[in-house]
Amino acid sequence: MKKRALISVSDKTGVAAFAKALEDLGYEVVSTGGTAKALADAGVAVTGISDITGFPECLDGRVKTLHPKVHAGILAIRSNAEHMRQIKELGVTPIDIVAINLYPFKETILKPGVSLEEAIENIDIGGPSMIRGAAKNWQDVAVVIDPTDYAVVLDELRQNGAVSRETKFRLAAKVFEHTAQYDALIADYLRKARGDHSLPDALTLTFEKRQEMRYGENPHQPAAFYTEVGAPSNTLAAAKQLHGKELSYNNINDANGALDLLKEFGEAVPTAVAVKHANPCGVATGATLMEAYQRAYEADPVSIYGGIVALNRVVDVPTATELAKIFLEILIAPGFEPEALAILEKKKNIRLLELPDLAKPNDPETLDMRKVVGGLLVQKLDTFLLDENDLKCVTKRQPTPEELDELHFIWRVVKHTKSNGIALSKNHQTVGIGPGQTNRITALELAIKYGGEHVKGSVMGSDAFFPFSDCVEAAQKAGITAIIQPGGSIRDEDSIKAADAAGIAMVFTGYRHFKH
Repeated sequence: MKKRALISVSDKTGVAAFAKALEDLGYEVVSTGGTAKALADAGVAVTGISDITGFPECLDGRVKTLHPKVHAGILAIRSNAEHMRQIKELGVTPIDIVAINLYPFKETILKPGVSLEEAIENIDIGGPSMIRGAAKNWQDVAVVIDPTDYAVVLDELRQNGAVSRETKFRLAAKVFEHTAQYDALIADYLRKARGDHSLPDALTLTFEKRQEMRYGENPHQPAAFYTEVGAPSNTLAAAKQLHGKELSYNNINDANGALDLLKEFGEAVPTAVAVKHANPCGVATGATLMEAYQRAYEADPVSIYGGIVALNRVVDVPTATELAKIFLEILIAPGFEPEALAILEKKKNIRLLELPDLAKPNDPETLDMRKVVGGLLVQKLDTFLLDENDLKCVTKRQPTPEELDELHFIWRVVKHTKSNGIALSKNHQTVGIGPGQTNRITALELAIKYGGEHVKGSVMGSDAFFPFSDCVEAAQKAGITAIIQPGGSIRDEDSIKAADAAGIAMVFTGYRHFKH
């Protein structure tokens, strides 16, 4: 019996050559709609799907392959005598190769201004049914959804007269990965189209591999970088790498932290953020970008070495000249002047990332996810900073306008410092940061140690309340003049009394920013 191949593709890359090769190998080529025309135009003898089903394509092509003579031909198990008896009786010819790729739903929804109607029209119905059927019957049917697999199938047919079980099983598994992503994209799109921003009872996520990595957090851990379909233009997934080695797992994790912190400052004032191991080590603003970077560097010239710097202005020559003086892993900026880029490209090991929309705020509906063994923690991204109406001075001394402005600055920084986190600043420049400690007093002591003589006259931000008065007492000894913290401890009064005794102004925000 002559073998039969069913071909119906949206992506017509290489399909004419594939079909012609199958024809030369003795296959009857069956096709539909636009694919049939493209193959016929390429000189392939094509049998139309209506000639197989005895039923015309209808409803603008919505119905053409949903027919027993198609699906029975795909699903019949060749080793099952009863199956073969039934299809013979019904006049069904087995289909041995199914080459289908689906309507371009992803490409459609990524187009600017796409309508709901256009998106829905690009939801494939018959295609998924056929490739799933072929994948289910993988022992007997080779299913090809990716043009890059055409060559493998043809090579095996030419060499062995058949596609190997191993290859057919691999292709079948690929189908279910593909349809899972396809359906997940549709479900996600429709949820958003409905304006539904709740956390669903069943969460199905889909990502695409951007980069295979040499290793993960440590050399013994395999890793890869996956990006969201349609990732926003202000995220690391949209960054263009201009220079340097591929980003590592830790590079991407740390760079994401730098971007999130930089977004807190927008574009109003030149700002520089230096990050090491996902924690800020130097943050500053300046009259110029070079001044902002110099001040961020001076905030902690030891920790910044080998770190990541994010800037909210196009890098100019003076800034590039300063940046080139030390070793940095990554520099992220909205752009680079040509001369500045030439200076930095002389540094072999620096990775330069261009992200024009980097200062654009994150969407508050963005999901923040963390994998745990056996599960997934999901929350909405922490895009909130504070509510001015909820700011409350709880001490006898009110902060001066200058102190209040500085408290706003340091609250942005401590929000992105790992808990327990303390950050100190003066004149919109961090002077000491104590991240990720198991208690708050140790975090403060670390920040004071980093700051040294610059701590006197600074302000302090804490990511959570003070359960004891010890932090306020340590702040007094160090010369800190004002404090911003969430409040909410049952022992708030102890800290308030200590601040009053020290003449320190203390402001409660009513909101905490834990970061674990």
